[in-house]
Amino acid sequence: MHRHRHTPRVTGPRSPRARVVWTLLAAILVAAAAFSALLPRPLFREPHSAVLFARDGTLLGARIAADAQWRFPDLDTVPTRFATALIAYEDRRFFEHPGVDPLAIARALHGNWQAGRVVSGASTLTMQLAHLVRNQHAAQPVARSYAGKAFEALLALRLELAFSKEQLLALYASHAPFGGNVVGLEAASWRYFARAPESLSWAEAATLAVLPNSPALVTPGRNRERLREKRDQLLQRLASDGALSPLDLDLALAEPLVDAPSALPDDAPHLLETLRQRFPTEYRFHTTLDAALQRDAMALVRQQSVELARSGIGNAAAVIVDNESLELLAYVGNSEWQTRSDRSLAVDIVQRPRSTGSILKPFLYAAMLDSGQLLPQMLVADVPTQFRGFAPENFDRAYRGAVRADEALAQSLNVPAVRLLREYGYPRFYDLLKALGFTTLRESPDHYGLTLVLGGAEATLWDVTRAYANLADRARPATGRSRPGNRDVQMLLANAERSAGSRPLTTSQPLSIGAAWLTQQALLEVARPADEAGWKQFASSRSIAWKTGTSWGLRDGWAVGSSTRYTVGVWTGNASGSGVPGLTGSLAAAPLLFALHNRLPASPWYREPLGALKRVAVCADDGYLASELCEPRDAWAPSGSHFDRQSPYHRVIHTDATGRYRVDASCERVGEMRHESWFVLPPTIEHYYRRGHASYRPLPAPRADCAAGSDASSAMEFLYPGASGKIYVPVELDGRKGRAVFEVVHRDSRAVLFWHLDEQFAGRTSNVHQLTVNLAPGEHRVTVVDETGNRVARSFEILDSKARASPSP
Repeated sequence: MHRHRHTPRVTGPRSPRARVVWTLLAAILVAAAAFSALLPRPLFREPHSAVLFARDGTLLGARIAADAQWRFPDLDTVPTRFATALIAYEDRRFFEHPGVDPLAIARALHGNWQAGRVVSGASTLTMQLAHLVRNQHAAQPVARSYAGKAFEALLALRLELAFSKEQLLALYASHAPFGGNVVGLEAASWRYFARAPESLSWAEAATLAVLPNSPALVTPGRNRERLREKRDQLLQRLASDGALSPLDLDLALAEPLVDAPSALPDDAPHLLETLRQRFPTEYRFHTTLDAALQRDAMALVRQQSVELARSGIGNAAAVIVDNESLELLAYVGNSEWQTRSDRSLAVDIVQRPRSTGSILKPFLYAAMLDSGQLLPQMLVADVPTQFRGFAPENFDRAYRGAVRADEALAQSLNVPAVRLLREYGYPRFYDLLKALGFTTLRESPDHYGLTLVLGGAEATLWDVTRAYANLADRARPATGRSRPGNRDVQMLLANAERSAGSRPLTTSQPLSIGAAWLTQQALLEVARPADEAGWKQFASSRSIAWKTGTSWGLRDGWAVGSSTRYTVGVWTGNASGSGVPGLTGSLAAAPLLFALHNRLPASPWYREPLGALKRVAVCADDGYLASELCEPRDAWAPSGSHFDRQSPYHRVIHTDATGRYRVDASCERVGEMRHESWFVLPPTIEHYYRRGHASYRPLPAPRADCAAGSDASSAMEFLYPGASGKIYVPVELDGRKGRAVFEVVHRDSRAVLFWHLDEQFAGRTSNVHQLTVNLAPGEHRVTVVDETGNRVARSFEILDSKARASPSP
């Protein structure tokens, strides 16, 4: 009887070849579990390119890696379009297999068996990543072999255990070759298409997806049709998978192929180099720079530098800050970028300490408003001044006698600034600057002394600009937003929770809102360059509070200016420190400052911060607190200040009935006298003040028969020697000892003065009261008497030629 043969149930692969494959896979899985140390750490030891990005992700610059490859730092994620295209082209079952695809291996073995040669591989994306890792740790490029494939399969399984699929995609995209010296998706995207991977079109994503498998296809002038064929086939496959609509496919197929790789942008080279030096282990720098504004700023600085170079000025730098967010918007470290140049164009001037000139004066002004030592309209002395051998001079070498404090700031007068600093105290001002974030004050306050406000210290353009930005931000009334104290300008890094600028400033604000607003009002009146003259006459003009600075020796020209929203800082000069005739902040730096402001959006001027200000009644002609002796008017003061100085320049005088002569009880009956309030400046101040104020009324002369002329202190004063009483007489160029020049001013221009030195008659003067003397070192006394018997005297010491007076008081 014929028996029905029972066919046993097949539970495994039916062909012997398949059984071999499954057995091999099982062995690999066991080996992968057993050899967990197989995975090298780190996976890749290749050097990276340093890359700099703007706030919107635009690439601003990059530096090639140490091995001459363009290899950006690893990506965290892969954009969807590229990932879709890559998986469709290389490994359609990527998200299903454990790193090795049995079906792909079987298909490859079958195809190769039939062809009698290797016609197709079975590498998954993870295995290709494993191959890249092997190459990274091998002494020379790894040759293709079955043994090598087995090892890579083992490594791929281990990689799958250690990383998610998304992480594996990012690792592969970051280290795959894309032709020439371009490694990684991000570098390829910027080199070939000048955009970020997230912005690639379908055609561009498909082009890059086929390149790692055949990187030579992108070689300019070669393999163009083969590259197009591969790209278009992939696009057709994506369309059939439903990733592209018919319209998207048509548009993608119509896109031209990539040409030769384009040069990467270099729009902030000095900032990139500074960040590389400051953070040597970081390679990806995300900043708050505005890409378009940064390019405009670079172009403007380069354009202005061409004009400056004609005058011997080789370098310029600029910074733009958003006052509201205190974010850095533009950073131009030098006129241009050149590593080989006698102009030091590779130096990042923004971070280099330079002499400040007058650029720090607004902070002294604001501080004294807060301390109750100053009001904006208060007269401050502008007369020849000496403090223990330090004799400041105004830039124009002229004196005004007295000038309003806000006008002295707007005109950047040196003598009033030094006299105010002496009153405020240079150690106190030093501490204020430290609190405002100036990082280069490394010496003690005594080292700088009174020169601190005139450029005796150094600061960076970075510190100066952020201090002005804080001042501008402080001047805006609070509108419910959080107002930290003194905030730091930020250059945020993506890979480090820290600022690429200096450390954050103290949370306490050393200047009040009212003082900041009054300072901005004063700086609004600074005279602008010729092409900005008359700016108030035009409705489109921008209100900018600004200040210039010029260092001693004409080495540095500064200009810093703020609208309510933006602060621009500019420095011009030579990186070498050499001076240039005619180099001033007004001439060299100011035109660039206003050109940069004109590229920024306009913003309305400040509103009065009424809660931060108070009204005080002051004398109309000297700005001190009003009394019954002067005409009052209202003025603003910071609400927390306590200014309490009444006018010292108003007093009651007695004249005869005609008002022409001063009289007193010794020569006139009280009933016949006229009593008037009179604005009287001291003789020295009056001497210079009258030159610019025709309306100033000097005191009436005393009547000849009266004793009113006995007030010597109100008749004349010493200009020199000063109250310090120490005089150093230098040696002339011919080797002879120099002479001291004494000077006195008298209210009566017709007065004749008689001079006595050490009780010995020394001469007489008229009109200009100067006496040149040659005295031996030691203690002396000079006495001056006028024709009516008024007398002034001063003791002084002539220092030995080997001794020098200290410039610090």
